[in-house]
Amino acid sequence: MSWWQLIKAEIQAIFSNPAIVLTVFGGVIFYSFLYPLPYAQQTPREQAVAVVNLDGSQMSRELERMADATPQVNIVARVSSIDTAKQLFLDGEVSGILVIPAHFYRDLLQGKSPVLSFAGDASYFLVYGTVVEGLATAGGTLAAKASVSRLVMSGQSLVLAAEQYSAVKLNLKPTFNPTSGYVNYVVPAVFVLILHQTLIMAVGLLGGTQKQEKVGYWQRVSRARLLLVRSVVFSVIYVFLTMYYFGFSFDYYNISRLAEPVSLFILLTPFLLSAIMLGAILGQIVPRRDIVTLIVLLSSMPLVFTAGFVWPESALPELIHWVAQAIPSTPAIKGFVSMNQMGADFGDVRHLWLQLWFLGILYGVIALFVFPKKQSESVT
Repeated sequence: MSWWQLIKAEIQAIFSNPAIVLTVFGGVIFYSFLYPLPYAQQTPREQAVAVVNLDGSQMSRELERMADATPQVNIVARVSSIDTAKQLFLDGEVSGILVIPAHFYRDLLQGKSPVLSFAGDASYFLVYGTVVEGLATAGGTLAAKASVSRLVMSGQSLVLAAEQYSAVKLNLKPTFNPTSGYVNYVVPAVFVLILHQTLIMAVGLLGGTQKQEKVGYWQRVSRARLLLVRSVVFSVIYVFLTMYYFGFSFDYYNISRLAEPVSLFILLTPFLLSAIMLGAILGQIVPRRDIVTLIVLLSSMPLVFTAGFVWPESALPELIHWVAQAIPSTPAIKGFVSMNQMGADFGDVRHLWLQLWFLGILYGVIALFVFPKKQSESVT
């Protein structure tokens, strides 16, 4: 069987398998719109909040107005007790609670620091962070106003008091996430994981299907030739899918793209190779091809949390950290995000590139051994 005949047979096997076509093209394109959709507005805004004002003073009502004026908070209920506000929260009518304590105004006049209480559901960390940010901003603004007022009453000029009310001035500027939004933060990394998971699944499905059919062109070529051609065919397909993600999708969601195309392609080569070889192994060692899909899907969430962009690596158990390094998506996510979103040079991710080559060669050698012996019989 000639090289060209083998390439044509591989292409026909891929595109004649509905499960593979749906996984490769349907999965990649579908997830490019589905996953970022809930976060298209980048950050939550105008979260419903209930206020419990136990002071009732003019200053406390001014704090309410300040909180309501922030872009993060929308005060939808003013209640007289914490229990009532808690019930509104449990019923899902509000996302947060602001409690203004009794004697709030009196404590401010006496120079004391009254304690404002915020409440929210921390299991929805974006919503919780937005509510707390808005309420804290309003509280900080009122505290600054009170500090300036006291300085003016002590004899300082208004201009000088406005400059000196705080010993620390913050000038916050997002470096790698200009919008401070969820899309720019997590979507680039998840796109790499989607490419990784769909590629492993597709290669595993092809290998599992051929293992179950037992008769076909794959029995008439050597294992090395079959793996080489399979790697080339899937790599070409996924180069175009990667261009779709890093090109059209990034532009569509206004995600920064700082890396040179050549650098991305250099890193992409061992990433695709290692994922293909891992998929080839998986397709041969599982008893049924449908188990390939199950394994890949169940591994997605653990891979997200061990890749280092959602959960810090320093907080991971040492064993889990080292196991994650054996999965191609872990170094690939670090490399692509570092170059594309953080502007790193290829030299900065060279160790990740070498790690991917090591994984590709390692999994390639294992794939040669797990393929059936009969596939090594070459008949050209």
